Amino acid sequence: MRLEQFNSIPSADAAEALRPCLDIERWRNAIVDARPFDSRDALIGFAAEAATPFTDEELEQALSHHPRIGDRATGQSAEASMSRNEQSGVDTSDDVAAALAEGNRAYEAKFDRVFLIRAAGRSADEILAALTERLGNTAEEEQAIVDQQLREIASLRLEGVVSA
Repeated sequence: MRLEQFNSIPSADAAEALRPCLDIERWRNAIVDARPFDSRDALIGFAAEAATPFTDEELEQALSHHPRIGDRATGQSAEASMSRNEQSGVDTSDDVAAALAEGNRAYEAKFDRVFLIRAAGRSADEILAALTERLGNTAEEEQAIVDQQLREIASLRLEGVVSA
């Protein structure tokens, strides 16, 4: 969708257009309410800071839409398609797949949530190294990282949905 169309469509339609990119309703509404944007960069820049900070409930809701790293999203939704595309570079050879599965289990046991990382442009080895490193974080440190990763994923998705 072109930016000029996004700026001019009804609010409900604009929020729906953002749904595959932004998992948090308050976040989508903040962006819709801030229209019009002068450029796609202004939209993405605003989105990077909007709805700060996320509540625990918002993060839980958002993370429920993200598959585990190494698992392929199923279904025909825009979110599932984006997730499959973002994880397309994650080679899941037997050794890497087993290590990611074990890391995912350890992460979920420690933090009670799915491990979230911007997978686009990262190899499975890079993701596994980040997962291993992040297992050493405190809950507070990890909360900040998850927030940032969610925003990075949203920015990449917005770039694919809204054109200049």
